[in-house]
Amino acid sequence: MKKFQGFSAVGVILGLVAIILLGAGIFAVIDGNNRAAELRKYDFYSVIEPTASNGMIGDHVKGNPDAPVLIFEYADYQCPACASMNKRINKIVEESDGKLAVVYRNFLLSYHQNGTAAAAAAEAAGLQGYWKEYADKLFSKQAEWEYASASERTEYFNKYFVEVTNGEGDIDKFNQDIASEAVFKKISFDMKIAQRAGVAGTPMFYVDGQLIDLTNKQGGSVTVNGEVISWDSAQSGDKFAELLKRIIEVKTR
Repeated sequence: MKKFQGFSAVGVILGLVAIILLGAGIFAVIDGNNRAAELRKYDFYSVIEPTASNGMIGDHVKGNPDAPVLIFEYADYQCPACASMNKRINKIVEESDGKLAVVYRNFLLSYHQNGTAAAAAAEAAGLQGYWKEYADKLFSKQAEWEYASASERTEYFNKYFVEVTNGEGDIDKFNQDIASEAVFKKISFDMKIAQRAGVAGTPMFYVDGQLIDLTNKQGGSVTVNGEVISWDSAQSGDKFAELLKRIIEVKTR
């Protein structure tokens, strides 16, 4: 693997052009393809493996993919609430002793100027085995890059890649992968799955095919192993962590 030796001008230019094309392309295909027949063969509430439909980039999973409790998260890297939840999610996954896994899928919000670029960068990092580290870096540094210009954003994203790979990653490949068909397919696939699942905002979570909607002012509930688990309308990040712990407890009795 090629070590980092300074940013490649060609790679950076490719990255800039790719983001423009990627954003336009993704939002252009969603409406026309969100009912595509190819989606019918996928179970939205299980881990989706690499296929031709998602560019051979399967679901990203935090924790044990075979955990008894699977939570599906739809998020945008530029979403402040998603960044806030990320730390809590990581902590509870670590504390669950293999009982919980969180499956991450992209749901881009069109008004986030750098959200598409961030998703492409995370997927490109993932192709070299650094998705989680890069995703965590994007969320922790969100205030730094969220309103950056295109050139500044590219510099940040390249810097983060070098940091999470300890300089061992291939920076040219990273920039080229941002422009790749595989990354385009993965993000587009996630968006289509999200729309079919009824996702309307971020972050959104599902367990056993049921929506955990923390934005509902009336509160909500899910039924797990025949038991109703409810939450109130003032659902905070800490209370969300408590909710996940309760779901784990009920699911693993």
